[in-house]
Amino acid sequence: MARRIVSREEKANQVDVMATKLKDASSVVVVDYLGLTVEEVTDLRKQLRDEEVEMHVVKNTILRRAAEAAELEGLNENFAGPTAIIIGTGDVVTPARITNDFAKNAEALEIKGGAINGDVVSVDEIKKVASLPNREGLLSMLLSVLQAPVRNVAYAVKAVADAKEEVA
Repeated sequence: MARRIVSREEKANQVDVMATKLKDASSVVVVDYLGLTVEEVTDLRKQLRDEEVEMHVVKNTILRRAAEAAELEGLNENFAGPTAIIIGTGDVVTPARITNDFAKNAEALEIKGGAINGDVVSVDEIKKVASLPNREGLLSMLLSVLQAPVRNVAYAVKAVADAKEEVA
């Protein structure tokens, strides 16, 4: 099979596309996928796609140039060897959570690093973010915290009303 030669224009276009994706990303996870089976990669891509997260396998030179264009030069140290980049534009937790959970079952998947809201982060920080609840979970927690004082006032009013009924 003959190898297709990619022109400079096509490479520049790939850099521009990846730079735009990196700029628009709320979170990025860089992984080494060497050793994963085709079935495992397919399963990971499906899990990511179900949560509207993208996974791209791109040449490291293109990723380096795109990271520089997106002002994420700190990611460049992660672009060595077989590299895939997982990009989420919504919830910052979702890409980290899916990748971290998948890596627990597929030991061949190694998280190299990433970026969250434009800041380059370490593997440990990615794993910490992965343990957080997603946006809906955080909103639910916030709502319950906000409801607690109102609920307590309602209980107090009911207790006063019950006490007045007993006296009457």
